[in-house]
Amino acid sequence: MDAGRLRKAPENFLDRQGIAEVAAQALGGRRDFIRGAFAAAAAGMALPAVRAQAVAPADGDPNILNLTDHAKGLGQPVAVGYGKPSKYEANVQRRQSPGLTQTTQASVSFAPLQSLFGIVTPSGLHFERHHQGWWDIDPSKHRFMVNGLVKKPRVFTMDELMRLPSVSRFHFIECGANTGMEWGNVAVPTAQYTHGMLSCSEFTGVPLITILEQCGVDLGKGRFVLAEGGDGSSMTRTIPMDLIRSGEVMVAYGQNGEMLRPENGYPLRLVVPGVQGVSWVKYLRRVEVGDKPYAAKDETIHYVDLMPDGKHRQYTSIQECKSVVTTPSGGQVLLDKGFYNVTGLAWSGRGKVKRVDVSVDGGRNWRTARLEGPVMSKCLTRFSIDWVWDGKPAIIQSRATDETGHVQPSYRQLRAVRGTRSIYHNNAIQSWLVEENGEVKNVQVG
Repeated sequence: MDAGRLRKAPENFLDRQGIAEVAAQALGGRRDFIRGAFAAAAAGMALPAVRAQAVAPADGDPNILNLTDHAKGLGQPVAVGYGKPSKYEANVQRRQSPGLTQTTQASVSFAPLQSLFGIVTPSGLHFERHHQGWWDIDPSKHRFMVNGLVKKPRVFTMDELMRLPSVSRFHFIECGANTGMEWGNVAVPTAQYTHGMLSCSEFTGVPLITILEQCGVDLGKGRFVLAEGGDGSSMTRTIPMDLIRSGEVMVAYGQNGEMLRPENGYPLRLVVPGVQGVSWVKYLRRVEVGDKPYAAKDETIHYVDLMPDGKHRQYTSIQECKSVVTTPSGGQVLLDKGFYNVTGLAWSGRGKVKRVDVSVDGGRNWRTARLEGPVMSKCLTRFSIDWVWDGKPAIIQSRATDETGHVQPSYRQLRAVRGTRSIYHNNAIQSWLVEENGEVKNVQVG
């Protein structure tokens, strides 16, 4: 059996000309604008031939028969300073969506999920969401305050926080609006744009409950905590004390073995596993203990779900069980028939992923995929399954189940409850259409 070959998605999906063409379409409706944005960007791409000719040179492969330069000479000296990826990987990068509101300061960047391996997102590719731009704050001047229903209100310096007992844990962070454009039947082209407001890192810091106990928190009256950020938006979010008492909520200064990056909240951010990313307050400067939810602006009029009856559903923070196939996925091309390793990511804000099933016929038949270890709570889980493509059209889907028994819904099931006017918390099954010519495209299956 000949092994199939895959051409990865074109990472340089958007260029300046494409973005300019997007802006010119802004007078149209929102849905047409988003569709047109990606169409305009795609129009400028020159796609190479879909199927490469697998013809070996008559005298053998010169890359094997002849010694290359790197096999005959001295290499580069030790790379002093901060290491960088290979120049051949320069196109693997975060990208801004043309379908979002264009401002002088980009507010969202998407992680290239289709180009990543394992479960950890490199810090330099971690998705970003900013409400007032990012800052590189002097840690020697940053302060963290605890007040409210505590006996000893206190202000901590970074040095004082970093002297406390620390923990390191792997967790995913997902924006509540991830996959949001798909609510409106907008088929954005690649996994980077459908699901790229998602990343996973090892975070290091101090459990928030440890800090609150040092300050004499009143766990009887104190049922909620208000977390406040130090950027211009003064992001404030209510965190239930039940989550904090579990020890999972962390005041973090470390990410993937180093200090947080400025765009990820340096020098201090909140980590709230399983909860939408807006609650992971960056540039954290204060927490206040109270006896009821704080009804902050970003949890009463923003990050709310518009239901079919016209009411807003508030405080819907948990990121429900979800998955996505990243290879093969939109924008990629299968160059040959044959064997492929179908792989992707699954996660749940309620705990561990228990099972992932994969279908290649649009959900008529399912097979159970392999879960690659380690499988950790509220963390990305890598799954894989073997597939032999026969060259005919196929629709690839994944469906995750978590340890609480929650099963990832289809669009039909989700819309029956949530309607079509939401932006947030879309965890419906993603479908990728493999056409006969090998091109993979985003489609929606009910």
